[in-house]
Amino acid sequence: MQATRRTSIVVAVAALVFVADQATKMWALATLDPGERVPLLGEVISLELTFNTGAALSLLADHTWLVTVIMIAVTVAVVVYARRAAHMAAAALFGAVIGGALGNIADRLLRGDGWGRGAVVDMINYGDLFIGNVADIAIVGAVSMGAIAAMRGVTFVTPPAPNTPEVPQTRSGT
Repeated sequence: MQATRRTSIVVAVAALVFVADQATKMWALATLDPGERVPLLGEVISLELTFNTGAALSLLADHTWLVTVIMIAVTVAVVVYARRAAHMAAAALFGAVIGGALGNIADRLLRGDGWGRGAVVDMINYGDLFIGNVADIAIVGAVSMGAIAAMRGVTFVTPPAPNTPEVPQTRSGT
């Protein structure tokens, strides 16, 4: 019963993050002009529509398809671990990472000129240090909280279940 509840938390948080991310991206695409800066908190936080073909901080921008494949592989690994979430908080953190990753993967798959060649829509400018989106906030926030909790000794996944029940050994020749 608890495992089902934790799985429900993972799915619910992932869906919430994904929908919030995609909704804010649709809003940004409909409202903002690329490169135009709209100050929110002076120069510290502003809105500025950009398209990122690379990974974080535009790394590997010329290899969008490779970034897409890596993102999908990492997301699958997180899903595998999320199935073994040790508690509700771990399930929520896994859900935030999965929802954010799926939001950015959706951009790469659906907003480009070929499979895995799309650009991630970014719109939150952090004082010209970098520009991100809601998916990035979810991923970085969840990973940061998870890292702090892990340093304090919090366990996030339960040990794997035994593979199979033991098979009785037979003696040869009898």
